[in-house]
Amino acid sequence: MASDVPTGHSSDLDWLLGGLVQRVPYTRSAVLLSSDGLVKSVHGLDPDSADHMAALASGLYSLGRSAGSRFGGDSEVRQVVVELDSTLLFVSTAGSGTCLAVLAGRETDAAVLGYEMTMLVKSVRPYLVTPARQAAAAPGGTGR
Repeated sequence: MASDVPTGHSSDLDWLLGGLVQRVPYTRSAVLLSSDGLVKSVHGLDPDSADHMAALASGLYSLGRSAGSRFGGDSEVRQVVVELDSTLLFVSTAGSGTCLAVLAGRETDAAVLGYEMTMLVKSVRPYLVTPARQAAAAPGGTGR
């Protein structure tokens, strides 16, 4: 199996993601990411796959926000689910500026996985906040 803690992406929350994957049958991996696509914590993926998953999940989350603001009255995303032939991908909000992405086999009980994701997020939400990145000032201090 792939390393649970890729180089450069270590977090005290890795064990929580591992617990989620172990509790829900057929769940393969989980990534906690900033809403702009940076890996914060990961279980069950190698570093390249974790980065790719974070980028995909960030894009899906952004599309969900856009759909919500255009058609749903607000941009709050609870969950985005992608159903493939043999895999389910769940992306949910996990705190201010943070998302949780989980890959599972089609055999998984989607309701149980959704519930477990929600319970994980609720139990540690204050620790999942990712502040927005600040733009770096240009040389010379003009800010351009």
